[in-house]
Amino acid sequence: MLCVDAESDGQRIDNFLLRFVKGVPRSHLYRILRRGEVRVNKGRIKADYRLRTGDLVRIPPLRLAAPETPARVPDGQLARLDRAVLFEDERLLVIDKPAGLAVHGGSGLSYGLIESLRQLRPGRELELVHRLDRDTSGCLIISKRRSALRELHQIIREGAMDKRYLALILGELARPELTVDAPLKKNILRGGERLVQVDPVEGKPARTRFRRLRRLAFGDQCVTLVEAELITGRTHQIRVHAAHLGTPLAGDPKYGDEQANRALKPFGLTRLFLHASALSLRLDYMTRPLRVEAPLPHELEQILVALEAAA
Repeated sequence: MLCVDAESDGQRIDNFLLRFVKGVPRSHLYRILRRGEVRVNKGRIKADYRLRTGDLVRIPPLRLAAPETPARVPDGQLARLDRAVLFEDERLLVIDKPAGLAVHGGSGLSYGLIESLRQLRPGRELELVHRLDRDTSGCLIISKRRSALRELHQIIREGAMDKRYLALILGELARPELTVDAPLKKNILRGGERLVQVDPVEGKPARTRFRRLRRLAFGDQCVTLVEAELITGRTHQIRVHAAHLGTPLAGDPKYGDEQANRALKPFGLTRLFLHASALSLRLDYMTRPLRVEAPLPHELEQILVALEAAA
């Protein structure tokens, strides 16, 4: 039995367990959570339950796996990430995450962004504040203190963090600015694949504001560069909302248009065209709001150049 102290107040139960029972495979922790073997105040909870000071957590007997030596991240990868730091102080770090790098290891990956950063900044208590899909690039926040992690999670819950993305959609917006208000439900398919769909009955509230930036000809069709503002932050929200409008993201293998994606390959499209371009926030210790921007990656900028040249 563990009593939750003020330092862990607001932390998700899954992350709490990962911290206290090191050596237990992540998959096993989620299994005992689903089975109800972990109890909080004698009741069953889900993996996203947020702890409160004074909660009593029951952890069942667990067999620890033999400790593994963390995979060594290649020096070239560490150097690349060191150059990708957009902002850093004593409490947080904002990095321009490259596309193709998962935020953490697992599912066959020996390391991800957070494991790489822990090797880059040894001795720091680095934790992911939020996530980006593996194929999405751009601004990602990592906390360097647990107190900062709690405060950052609080401002995210309150909607006080402004997050903007650049995306290329297939087709065009019906208006220069358009807000999609469509509840989303997350399903886990066979094989562990995640799929999110619009579900007005069982979905959680989700809102995205799209703004048209540039319209580009594409054969007898068009594509549009848009800014997407997250008003809520659901899994795959921008991708699903864009597809819901009938204008899926270019390069999206899950919710997109396979034929259009193939037609865009000669223009250099080899990945999902989605980039977390900017974020704004203010923590209590800051004298003024912090705004961090990540430029559009070269490979995405070149797609726009090639489309312009072909018009």
